[in-house]
Amino acid sequence: MSKEVSKETEDRLLSPATSETDVALDVALRPKTLKDYVGQNEIKESLGIMIEAAKGRKETVDHLLFYGPPGLGKTTLAGVIAHETEASLTTTSGPAIERAGDLASILTNLGPGDILFIDEIHRLPKVVEEMLYPAMEDRKIDIVLGKGPGARSVRLDLEPFTIIGATTKIGALSSPLRDRFGATYQLAFYAEDEMRKILGRSAKILGVTAEVAALKALAGRSRSTPRVANRLLKRARDWAQTRGTGTIDAAAAEQSLKLEGVDELGLDATDRRLLETIIKKFKGGPVGLGTLAAAVSDESETIEEVYEPFLIQLGLVERTPRGRKATEAAYTHLGIATSAGRAAGQAPAGQKKLV
Repeated sequence: MSKEVSKETEDRLLSPATSETDVALDVALRPKTLKDYVGQNEIKESLGIMIEAAKGRKETVDHLLFYGPPGLGKTTLAGVIAHETEASLTTTSGPAIERAGDLASILTNLGPGDILFIDEIHRLPKVVEEMLYPAMEDRKIDIVLGKGPGARSVRLDLEPFTIIGATTKIGALSSPLRDRFGATYQLAFYAEDEMRKILGRSAKILGVTAEVAALKALAGRSRSTPRVANRLLKRARDWAQTRGTGTIDAAAAEQSLKLEGVDELGLDATDRRLLETIIKKFKGGPVGLGTLAAAVSDESETIEEVYEPFLIQLGLVERTPRGRKATEAAYTHLGIATSAGRAAGQAPAGQKKLV
């Protein structure tokens, strides 16, 4: 997630980004094997073949790159691969590796077959990225000892290892870095039946009974994102425990969602405000990203990385060469008549046409 994404945004219930309160929940609910991992079936099959072949040859798995919106399981897949290959997993992020020496320290401490997971790999400093090239290709790094005229370069050999990179912005990676990964996978949003399976599995781990109707309601509003689904499940569990029967039934799911302001499409007040701004302030668009960000008092990258992917997936927002545009579906969802509808005397949804 971009450094521009605020903590307030990360703590938003429907944000796909990891918040501090998510850490314990994420760890508890993450699957550890490919068998338990729900969804991303083509990726799972490809990884299963790759892992089996590497184990058969007693080699490390190729360097892997995962990309896609946050919350879809890139970090989880890294953990699954480490578990399946019985490898030790070291986790870091692009912003955390500020100097080449930081990366050298991490790489030289990896043991044979270890996996290094680098989240937000697109944010690696250039000097650090360049050190990765020989490390990934030849398992060697060059470090400089001393300063000034007496400085000398020493090449160190590394143990066989695998780098798994994750990014929400594949286009921000340089070609030389992308080319050094043996396989690149794009994680897609999850289908509703997959979301129900994920929620059912999570409910069992949390030790709570969840009815099918409740799982369906939660899955339909989880933005096709497991991290969001698990947050909604926790809210429903709390409501069931304090206001319901203890079982997450349809009433518990619906009431908890209503309390959090999550509508039938899985939008919250922030999403609706963004759509209303495009429609009311900019006549439906197109409006430039920077202008829109200023209008809603948020960061451009937050809108682009956090809000837009799901709104575009739902067909509520379009990206055009001239900027963002609200679709007819957005007008319908918010109950706002389009300009064409107003010209024809069409009343907003829920209102009678005046005669």
